[in-house]
Amino acid sequence: MNTKEKIQEAFSVLEQEANLNEIVLYNDDVNTFDHVIETLINACDHTPEQAEQCSIIVHYKGKCTVKTGEYNDLEPRCTMLLNAGLSAEIV
Repeated sequence: MNTKEKIQEAFSVLEQEANLNEIVLYNDDVNTFDHVIETLINACDHTPEQAEQCSIIVHYKGKCTVKTGEYNDLEPRCTMLLNAGLSAEIV
């Protein structure tokens, strides 16, 4: 007769809960796809593919979350988007 013994280990996991925010980019009738894509690459460190996908989502859905993170990281990025003439906010 074969007996298997199961052992349950008790351990504690400490997690630091981060307060994450998002930069939401909104559609407008002024900026070109190329300008939006270039700005997302520079401001949000997107790859060209990510930036293109976000620009298409913004165009068809009216808005898109383009970056998630802590407020201190997002604030200068959102400012770059706004200075480039895009409509964005941190939520």
